[in-house]
Amino acid sequence: MHGKGQRVGPSKPPLQVPATDDEIREKYLERAIRELNQLTRDIQACAHCPRGNLMPVLGSGHPQADILMLKFAPRPSEIEEGVAFYGRSGSALMKSFKRLGIDPLTVYGTVSVKCPVTDTELSAPECRARVLDELAIVQPRMAVVMGEDALEEINGLGVPLAAEIEAAPGKVQKLTPSCDALYVPDIDASLDDERSKRSFWKAFRTLGDWYADFPPY
Repeated sequence: MHGKGQRVGPSKPPLQVPATDDEIREKYLERAIRELNQLTRDIQACAHCPRGNLMPVLGSGHPQADILMLKFAPRPSEIEEGVAFYGRSGSALMKSFKRLGIDPLTVYGTVSVKCPVTDTELSAPECRARVLDELAIVQPRMAVVMGEDALEEINGLGVPLAAEIEAAPGKVQKLTPSCDALYVPDIDASLDDERSKRSFWKAFRTLGDWYADFPPY
C-alpha cells in the first residue's frame, strides 16, 4: 500500500542504453569476447574428433578483427601450444604485416581442423564447421584463405549470403556483402624455398593495398 499522493516508482530500474559510439563499440566488444570464450569452452569439451588427451588448436587475435586469417590444419608447433599461427607461419605473418603497414591487433587467425588428429580426414565436419561461429562472432571485413584445402573448406561451409571464392591468388573477391576474401597459397608450404616464398608474397601483398584503401572509421 502507498500513502495518498505518494509517487510510485518503477518496479524495475530503467535500462541503461549506450549513448555514445564508444560505448556501443565497447558493448559489441564485450559480447564478442563472451561469445569467443563460450566457443572456446565448447571446442575444448567437444568429443567429435579422436584427439585423445591433446588440446584443440584455438583461434587467436582481436575478437572484432578487420582481417580473419584461415588455413586448413595446424602444424606441430601450433598443436604444442594450442594456438593457431604459432611458430614459423606466425613469425612470417608478423614480418609481412610490418612490411605492409597492417596493425597485427586488427587480425584474428584460425584453422579449420582444430583437433590434432593423425589424419585430417578423421576431423569431424561438425568441428570444422566451427569456423562459421568464428566468422559470425568476429565479423571481419576481409577473410584471407590460405591454400586449396582451406578454400574448399570455406566454400563448403554454407556461409550465409556467401559467393564461391575462386583459386585466384592475389585477387580481392566478395565472400559476403559485408566481407571480402583474398585467396593466397598455403603459408606453411611457402616457407622452405625462394620461389614459394615469392608466390605467397606476390598474392599476400594485395592485402596491404586493401588495408590502405580501407577507411579507418
